Amino acid sequence: MSFEGRNGSIKIHYSMRSSGIINNPFTNATTQLRKAGKIVRDKDTKTPASRPLRRGEASRGANASRGGQRETIDSSLKLLEQSQRIISVTIPVEMDNGYVRIFQGYRVQHNNFLGPYKGGIRFHPHVSLDEVKALSFWMMIKCAVADLPMGGGKGGVIVDPKTLSEGELERLSRGYVRAIADCIGPDKDVPAPDVNTNGIIMGWMVDEYIRIQNSEFRIQNEKEKKKEYLSSTFTGKLIKDGGSEGRDEATGLGGLYVLRAILAKQQFRIQNSEFRMKKPLTVAVQGFGNVGYNIAKFLHDNNFTIIAVSDSKGGVYVPEGLDPVQTLACKKKTGNLAGCYCKGSVCDVRYGKPITNEALLELPVDILVPSALESVITKDNAQKIKAKIILEMANGPTTPEADEILFARGIPVIPDILSNSGGVTVSCFEWEQNRKGEHWSKEKVNGKLKMKMEKATSDVLDTSQKLGTSLRTAAFVVALQRILKKIQV
Repeated sequence: MSFEGRNGSIKIHYSMRSSGIINNPFTNATTQLRKAGKIVRDKDTKTPASRPLRRGEASRGANASRGGQRETIDSSLKLLEQSQRIISVTIPVEMDNGYVRIFQGYRVQHNNFLGPYKGGIRFHPHVSLDEVKALSFWMMIKCAVADLPMGGGKGGVIVDPKTLSEGELERLSRGYVRAIADCIGPDKDVPAPDVNTNGIIMGWMVDEYIRIQNSEFRIQNEKEKKKEYLSSTFTGKLIKDGGSEGRDEATGLGGLYVLRAILAKQQFRIQNSEFRMKKPLTVAVQGFGNVGYNIAKFLHDNNFTIIAVSDSKGGVYVPEGLDPVQTLACKKKTGNLAGCYCKGSVCDVRYGKPITNEALLELPVDILVPSALESVITKDNAQKIKAKIILEMANGPTTPEADEILFARGIPVIPDILSNSGGVTVSCFEWEQNRKGEHWSKEKVNGKLKMKMEKATSDVLDTSQKLGTSLRTAAFVVALQRILKKIQV
């Protein structure tokens, strides 16, 4: 790759952005950790009132023991607030016009107490280190809630991929892998797709990684043997590259399994005349990308009525209900959701009206599903939420302040670390298949996903009921208890 422009001089364009986040996502994440950590600490260090002191057990000694245990837990919690490794890289990419542009990238490895670091790679102009740190932290918690043998990691590159040609995008993807190659691997760190990345990009990345690792091998059969194992370094790959069946829709399907398990519990049943009459529950979905579309489709297919969907440009509101499949087809044809009022196989303006993302959040629906960005439900609009249940499919869509308001109002929030963990669960299945040289059927993958999601939901519900906490706090408690067992301070 040449760094020279056409006139022979070096011309480098920098694409870097400072982190100026008002609502710091990493601060939000650690706030949630401390809240749950206090519950775990008090719970684990409390002497049961019903148990008298054993013979020879002095009160002072018991207090000292509890104090030491409390200090150990506090030290462990402080450890969990810190990322084990933060990798910052610059990636030179030769553009189609011969110039070289340098991109800023990150890989944050939060911790690996439960297993290899696990988390996606996002390409977005607003990527920041604080965001990647927060997402890495949430991946740690998410894997623990789902009881997966994985730790937390996340990566990102500051870039608008829509401005790149396919060749430029491939060179950027391969350059990012070269920059972090020494820090990833089947037993170290297992990246996956995230915002603006997909199976094609994972294919480029795994190919580059295998090329780097195999450069020292000269015997072909050794290369092939190593290739099968090394492909497990990346998940979310295309099927032809070793990807898993069911991965694309896993996050949405996992969300459906979690929601159904929640609604089956008496205390979370939506008690109104419509529910008793078996009338379909109404749903509004903010975000119509892969996750938003799939959760809308799965809910629609399971007799929920989707009355509104939106993307970054706005959305559509159809009180009678819309068909997500037809709505997506209309969006692809017109380029916008606005005007895609699809009922059955027909899209017509008579069936609905445009709606903003802000207004969608305040619709009087049974279930609100934020599936797009972080921090869209805040202290400023939490009092205006009219939904009976919130199913978080985006990462961190509710701020801690809003969480408190919604809990006080009696609106259950099914937290992201539970409801959208289907994606990482099937990624873990893909990792397992690659390592064993297996390829599971879609039925097997979905069956195992259903069991995982229902077990995780049951664990969170039981903990919430025992402690009298929100579902989010309960999910954090479940995760922390599993992680703390593995920590050696």
